Amino acid sequence: MSKGLIHHIEIYVSDLKKSTHFWGWLLEELGYESYQVWGTGHSWKLGETYLVFVQVEKRFMDIPYHRCRVGLNHLAFHASSRQHINDMTRKLEEKGVEILYKDKHPFAGGENHYAVYFEDPDRVKVELVAP
Repeated sequence: MSKGLIHHIEIYVSDLKKSTHFWGWLLEELGYESYQVWGTGHSWKLGETYLVFVQVEKRFMDIPYHRCRVGLNHLAFHASSRQHINDMTRKLEEKGVEILYKDKHPFAGGENHYAVYFEDPDRVKVELVAP
């Protein structure tokens, strides 16, 4: 039944405290629950899928993440509605999170794509998309 679905995604972060603060709030707003916590990591789970955030070792922090390099560009999550996008946009702004593509928001992905784009503390782009 779950063949082919994503089991988990693991992301190494430069500052676990900042990342768990950012991602914990966001994921819990989307219905995820804290799943695993250990000295160098924290995960959140929704259904059978979970996201894991792990503190990168100092020896690997010399080259910072950039979404335009080879690798992950962004993570996109379903929102429940356009109103949910509006509410989350307001909450993100209240938390001091910069909204990307502000001049085209909420249609930065095209006239039929209602979404909000922003970045996590390591500048991983995140997208919330309305149905």
